[in-house]
Amino acid sequence: MHLLAFDWAFFLEKLALIVIIISISLVVAMYSTWGERKVAAFIQDRIGPNRAGPLGIFQPLADGMKLFMKEEIFPASSNKFLFLLGPCLAMLTAMMTSAVIPWSSPLHISGREVPLQIADVNIGILYIFGVVSMGVYGLMLGGWASNNKFSLLAAIRGASQIISYELAMGLSLIALLMLTGSLSLKTIVEEQVHQGYWNVVVQPLGFIIFFVCALAECNRTPFDLSEAENELNFGYHQEYSSMKLGFYLFAEYVNMFISSAIMATLFFGGYHIPFLHTDTMNQNLAAVLGGAALFVKTAVFIFIFMWIRWTVPRFRYDQLMKLGWNSLIPLALINMVVTGAVILWLKK
Repeated sequence: MHLLAFDWAFFLEKLALIVIIISISLVVAMYSTWGERKVAAFIQDRIGPNRAGPLGIFQPLADGMKLFMKEEIFPASSNKFLFLLGPCLAMLTAMMTSAVIPWSSPLHISGREVPLQIADVNIGILYIFGVVSMGVYGLMLGGWASNNKFSLLAAIRGASQIISYELAMGLSLIALLMLTGSLSLKTIVEEQVHQGYWNVVVQPLGFIIFFVCALAECNRTPFDLSEAENELNFGYHQEYSSMKLGFYLFAEYVNMFISSAIMATLFFGGYHIPFLHTDTMNQNLAAVLGGAALFVKTAVFIFIFMWIRWTVPRFRYDQLMKLGWNSLIPLALINMVVTGAVILWLKK
């Protein structure tokens, strides 16, 4: 009886949504490499990929095939299990973050309401920070299991950078949570839809701090110190080859995609489209338009990530840590105190 009572439709809906989101994330990550080369070429006044297909759009497929065809190498003195676990963990944590993002309003199929969110948990933001924190282990395992002092040094730098900027990122969101009163991303989006303006209007400093921290969390320029300086060589994944290296590189672009979607959700209304009254139109059409709006906002952030990489020079490591501890964390605390004071003043 319990087996017959199992909601198979719900199970299949979630399974299909998981497959679709993972597939989209991988495709976006794959073509972000092509997009980044094109953006870099545009900024540097050159052509970029143009041989593999029209405008070079098959270049990511050629790169992926090359990674699959390369020889699998395990350093003789490495811990082979942990050496393999590192890139797998980095990729897993990058994909898991997407579970709590509301990609659009629900669809209505055959009389059922199908939410376009894998898991609507009331601690969505805490879930994101928990999963992102686990990503540090993928980086550290890759550096330590390689049994290479240069890889280990890069991994330590990368881990300390991520941990430092997670503090400022978390503090920047406290002021936002004080305004919304919820940790659920769906509730935060619905609140922005209801109030008619996006959270970036009332939390511009919180957004700037979060965005800078997202650059550091994704190991993007000007914060890519774990693979930048001469003594670090290629970074924590120096000893990796074939798709093990591909997983680390893919994880970076998946993180960039998911971070952009989270920023669009928290500060720019998620799937909300300004001046468009979706309540009066077909609900499935509204869901499609809302999903498209979220992807456009996400694409804009991805472009900004790329634009910054090919415009701004890298920090020195001491400058990077000083920015996080001496500037961003105090600013986030000040923003939190001011927000609390304004909320109390408005309640009087």
